[in-house]
Amino acid sequence: MNELIQTVLVYALPVIFAITLHEAAHGYAAKYFGDMTAYSQGRVSLNPMVHIDPLGTIVIPAVLYVATGGAFLFGYAKPVPVNFSQLRKPKRDMAWVALAGPAANFVMAIGWVCMDIFLQAGGVTEPYFLKMANAGLLTNLVMFAFNLFPVPPLDGGRILVSLLPYKLAYKFAQIEPYGFFIVMALVMLHVLQFWLMPVMMVSSMLIQLLLSPLTLLLGM
Repeated sequence: MNELIQTVLVYALPVIFAITLHEAAHGYAAKYFGDMTAYSQGRVSLNPMVHIDPLGTIVIPAVLYVATGGAFLFGYAKPVPVNFSQLRKPKRDMAWVALAGPAANFVMAIGWVCMDIFLQAGGVTEPYFLKMANAGLLTNLVMFAFNLFPVPPLDGGRILVSLLPYKLAYKFAQIEPYGFFIVMALVMLHVLQFWLMPVMMVSSMLIQLLLSPLTLLLGM
């Protein structure tokens, strides 16, 4: 029980920031490209409460953590409503709206790595803050990679629909009602890790490369 409490305390802020900014980014992008649906419903917001789903964000992850001993976690926030037909160029702009969420997670991952670098450079040895920085990096890399998996309704699926020719896009989009079950099956069969691990590894290497001037400047 103590281990669960410690894990919750370490991951709480990173997870809340990750899902809030991910969903808000979708809403901001949709508004920018002409769809006011999310804005009219108050979802273009940095307030975590408008994005948190009590069941998907709190109950399901907690139950899975306890049931699997922390080996398997899954959760979700309330998806931001987007009326793609209201976008100025629906097929093209769908990709940008979908990409906004994972992009927000990638930027946040960079932010958490910066926090870790500055903590170490400042001689901070408090384990809680160092663990939180690592948790922030891991959480956002997982969300980045998971959401880019090319099956609708995940962001990667919507991006692929946007990029495919119209006929193929139409046929591919028809699997969306079954997409959630497809993804869950791949997770349970440990197949999705063959997507997640390479994407997370490449993303981590890219972040290290982007921040290498900062680490050199700080002599790390």
